[in-house]
Amino acid sequence: MPTRRKFTSQLAGIAALTATPLHYAHSQSIGLAKILVGFPPGGATDAVARRLAEKMRGGYANTVVVENKPGASMQISISTLKDSAPDGSTLLLSPTAPFSIYPFTYRKLPYVADDVAPVTSVCSFAFGFAVGPAVPPSVRGINDFIAWCKANPDKANFGSPASGSTPHLLGILLSKLSRTELTHVGYRGDAPGLQDLMGGQVSAYSSTVGSFLPHLKSGRLRLIAVSGQGRNAFVNDVPTFREQGYPINATESFGLFLPGRTSQDIVRRAAAYLHPILAQGEVVAALGDIGMTAKSGTPQDLANLIKADTDEWRRLIKIVGFTAES
Repeated sequence: MPTRRKFTSQLAGIAALTATPLHYAHSQSIGLAKILVGFPPGGATDAVARRLAEKMRGGYANTVVVENKPGASMQISISTLKDSAPDGSTLLLSPTAPFSIYPFTYRKLPYVADDVAPVTSVCSFAFGFAVGPAVPPSVRGINDFIAWCKANPDKANFGSPASGSTPHLLGILLSKLSRTELTHVGYRGDAPGLQDLMGGQVSAYSSTVGSFLPHLKSGRLRLIAVSGQGRNAFVNDVPTFREQGYPINATESFGLFLPGRTSQDIVRRAAAYLHPILAQGEVVAALGDIGMTAKSGTPQDLANLIKADTDEWRRLIKIVGFTAES
């Protein structure tokens, strides 16, 4: 497991951000900027990146494009960022998991914490657990599902968008806490996984709350639990895992990052430019449409968030007992 150095070491001395966006392109002469995304086009991360790119064009840089670098659990996109020029022209939009979880689940990664420079958090989101038509309509909550799984062990399974993803780990955690064997079915993204859930090929599915929102009205799936300390504003009628007796509180955030060698001045300017964009009503609404809550902050705020997530996942991984080589 790679050594984790503190994000705070590279961020010391960063001044508090102003609320007024800077004319970044004028001062830095950036013609073309890229936002790297470690997932294929069409997913939630890609949608967030494209909305940000649209807002950043003509200000942060003359042109801002999204470049998809999917594969290897974001290791390709992070390696691309690490090797990019530290001039502010290449950013990465990433969930915090590659920095807070993967160091505990992968024996070797091609990056360490100092290879990226936190700029700002973008949004936060919770996870949900849903069942489909393979499960009887009488199953309305997690305890119902666990009881059904124990009575039908051959059907006790759940899917997730990828092996080793946070939704996968939360499903394993549910299995451990309930002392119920739940077989995992890994997919290549939410689209095929949700299709199988609604088609009855898999009994349950674990993913972000936003992934389930477009399908709730159809009645083809039932969301029976959400993560977090309290109920989720997007599905307020769904009880949390905690309410149902399972302390699964994990939420996650997206953040923007620059190469680790980037100067503090460029990091500060980038964060100051992005902060008011993330506060715009239409951006907040667009994130809400996919079940995400806009949440910006200073580089130090994002560094602190990752550190807190790292401490929490260090504890949870010991319970889960999972490695990517499992």
